[in-house]
Amino acid sequence: MKGVQFLVAFVLLALASKLVSASDPSPLQDFCVAINDTKDGVFVNGKFCKDPKLAKAEDFYLSGLNIPGNTSNQVGSMVTPSNVQQIPGLNTLGISLVRIDYAPYGGLNPPHTHPRATEILVVVEGTLYVGFVTSNMDNRLFTKVLHPGDVFVFPEGLIHFQFNVGHTNAVAFAALSSQNPGVITIANAVFGSDPAINPDVLAKAFQLDKNIVNQLQSQFWWDNN
Repeated sequence: MKGVQFLVAFVLLALASKLVSASDPSPLQDFCVAINDTKDGVFVNGKFCKDPKLAKAEDFYLSGLNIPGNTSNQVGSMVTPSNVQQIPGLNTLGISLVRIDYAPYGGLNPPHTHPRATEILVVVEGTLYVGFVTSNMDNRLFTKVLHPGDVFVFPEGLIHFQFNVGHTNAVAFAALSSQNPGVITIANAVFGSDPAINPDVLAKAFQLDKNIVNQLQSQFWWDNN
């Protein structure tokens, strides 16, 4: 009987260990500066990295987040990223940053998701109405009006948004728990995909007339292309 109990405990421990190791591994070195040219690189943690001896301070540096983004667009907002594409030294470190600018009343960072990151946002200027929606079946909406110094968290993968409800420009900074969090803007992905999703699918999913779907697709496809 004791042998059976030991075997069961061993199997459960093995399964638990396998589940733990299924997540992203922790870095096995101080840093892994991403490079496109593999000539001077080494293969570590699944990425080609610059030889640490060749790393320099500029690999971990970016300037310009003090410069306001241009919000003269259809949604009235601009996201300025600071991820591994701009800072190679972020590779494998699991963190990134963005600056978001919003035009006076109506500036919107439209509903979107980050498939690989949780986001924590702090308002430094203006007033934002923010929120996220939980997954099916509840689809609960959590919202808050934020003022300078206020912080809000958007859980990984959930649809969220920010909307400027003030009469002045608004600015926020957000940290994300991935060096490359990704972003899926819901309206653009659904109505602006290339090639386009069959209008019959969207008409039924959104309970809309097919002509309205065609109109939305033509608008978003044109904007995305």
